[in-house]
Amino acid sequence: MVQKAPINPISPLSGKDAWTVAREVANSASELLLEWWPKLKEISDKGKNDIVTNVDKAAEILIKNELAKHFPAHGFYGEELKGDQLETGFVWVVDPIDGTKNYAMGIPYFSIVIALAKEGEVLTGVNCDPLRGEMFHAALGQGAFLGDERIKVSSRDSLDGAIIGTDAAYDHDNGTEKTLQMLKKLWPRLSSVRMMGSSALGISYAASGRLDIYVHYSLQPYDQAAGLLLIQEAGGVATDRNGYRAKL
Repeated sequence: MVQKAPINPISPLSGKDAWTVAREVANSASELLLEWWPKLKEISDKGKNDIVTNVDKAAEILIKNELAKHFPAHGFYGEELKGDQLETGFVWVVDPIDGTKNYAMGIPYFSIVIALAKEGEVLTGVNCDPLRGEMFHAALGQGAFLGDERIKVSSRDSLDGAIIGTDAAYDHDNGTEKTLQMLKKLWPRLSSVRMMGSSALGISYAASGRLDIYVHYSLQPYDQAAGLLLIQEAGGVATDRNGYRAKL
């Protein structure tokens, strides 16, 4: 009889499960980002861009190396390093700084995304906000949490009075225009709109009920990897622009 691999795999080296490892590694990466955060105020704009790029890469390398210590056979796909295909077995999907512009400009709103997917399905996801010390995390079939507290999506079932989070799309010629058109159409019914600057935190806020909805027209896999699972485990639904279940 062939045994199925566990949904939340156990490290053959440390004996820790992927959910635990992801949170520990996110905390390690947080220390690096926080170390450089106050120093950026003293650096010129030109030099600042170079430093942030280096911090971004250093954080991703740190995350990749730490994950490999526990799961050497797993693949890796990151914003900076790219890497393995998402459909090939176990793959860690990582964004070392989601909200890079915020981080560079001293805006205190950015996060670290670490998720484990198997053949495109997210099994565990972590979104860590270093400055606030908030860890949004979930494992497939085991719920979504903020720290030790279980979270759930908003109970609002209508756009009337809703608070929506969004961001300008990467595709400025198409996605941004559609975002503006959507907001113009919905505005009379909404209570408020928030431009987040970090799609990962925007999705996490929707998963925890801080936002009623988060909308973005062109997310990358590493932006949404943890968020898709957070929304699902918090009792919500994440869809693509056509209304189908969102996938990596």
